[in-house]
Formats: sequence, structure tokens, C-alpha cells
Amino acid sequence: MTNLNQSKVLFLATNGFQEDEMFSPRKALTQEGATVHLASFDTDSISAGESDSRKITPDMTFEDVDVSDYDAVVIPGGVVNPDKLRTSKTAVNIVRDFAKDGKVIAAICHAPWMLAEADILRDREATSYASIKTDMINAGASWKDEAVVVSNGIITSRSPDDLEVFNAKIIEEIKEGTHNRTLAA
Repeated sequence: MTNLNQSKVLFLATNGFQEDEMFSPRKALTQEGATVHLASFDTDSISAGESDSRKITPDMTFEDVDVSDYDAVVIPGGVVNPDKLRTSKTAVNIVRDFAKDGKVIAAICHAPWMLAEADILRDREATSYASIKTDMINAGASWKDEAVVVSNGIITSRSPDDLEVFNAKIIEEIKEGTHNRTLAA
């Protein structure tokens, strides 16, 4: 059992994230007492991309991340964010390392693309934004059209409409602690 006051959560994002999918989970986690950090390609401020979107400054680059420091990783969606993230071998390896260590992984909307890229969806149930359903199935997942799907501490969700249950499930899974899981070779 993990106390959220003592937990650390890493977010992975770059320009083009879905604004609510970044800020809503961050707020829910910090309100519960978690320490939250953001990693990106560099430490220049990033935004959702719209002219009126909120900006956020990453705490570190992907190269600076030490997975052992964190209890969970959250990946906001939006089409552009995960599409750019999955081009980074370092970012993909971060996700795979979280999976190897049995730590909580949460991805919403198009962000499950990162889970497919990290090859951690085989023989798991997952959901995503409907337009990438085939990508999830091709990555080995049993795709479900549900607000949130959890498979051994890997949390996936469909869209900003599902943020309330997504955020609650992240908190619940962090409190449960690490998960024993087997990954594809």
C-alpha cells in the first residue's frame, strides 16, 4: 500500500498534449499529496498548441528521468503529443521500464500509442480513443469500449469525457503499489 503523500508521479509530454488530460490528473494527484514532475524532450515550456492554451514548463528531459524515483507515469493524450513521444527511444524505454518494474502506467485518449510502441499491451485489456482501436488490437490488446480499463496496473482511458474515472483509478492503483506483471520478450 502506497501513501500518496509519499508518492512521486512522472508525466511525459511535449507540445500538442490535450490540455484537460494534462492538467486534470495533475490537479487530482497533487490534491491527494503526490509529488508530480513533467519530463519532455527539453525544458522549454510546452502547451496544447492552441493560442489560448495554458503553458507548462517541464522539470526535466527524458534523459534525466530515473524510473526508480517514481511510483507511476501518466501520459496525456491529444493526437500530436503521443505521436511525437513515440519517436523518442528514450521516452519509449521509460514507459517500458515502468512496466518492467510493475509500476502504475496511465494513458488516455491517443496516449496508449506509447504503450503499443513500448510493446506492453500484449494479452492485456485496454481502451483508447476509438480512432486508434485497430492500433491497440494490432499491439496485442483486447480492446474494450469502456471509460477506463485496468490491466495489472496499466490504466487506459478513452477521452477527456472520462477524466473523472481515469483520475480516480490512477489514485487507486498508486495506493495499491507495484504490480507483478510479465512482459513480452
